[in-house]
Amino acid sequence: MNQKDLKRYKKMLEDSKTSLLESAKKTLVEESSFDTDDLPDEIDLASSEYAQSMVFRLRDREKFLLQKIDRALARIEDGTFGVCERCEEDISPKRLEARPVTTLCIRCKEEQEKKEKSYG
Repeated sequence: MNQKDLKRYKKMLEDSKTSLLESAKKTLVEESSFDTDDLPDEIDLASSEYAQSMVFRLRDREKFLLQKIDRALARIEDGTFGVCERCEEDISPKRLEARPVTTLCIRCKEEQEKKEKSYG
């Protein structure tokens, strides 16, 4: 992979990371101001707690994505970005465009998903 493409992928990953971190900070500020005394009844409280739970679940998923982004950035630095971890062939540019954090080529990913379904 040439340096121009690596720089582009690095920028994509860094922009995603920045966006996720800003979103997390915003949520932290909004959720820290949550006051159960402002809710008039149990139904409102339950609804609010459910919504808060969903937000925290999404943030947990974003935390996992941040870890993937950091690993992808490390692979750019060590020269292994864009190479499949399993078969060691190049990952197609279309796949990297769609999912720059990927570590598997499409063929290996499909095999992995088939195995997961069979253990289901």
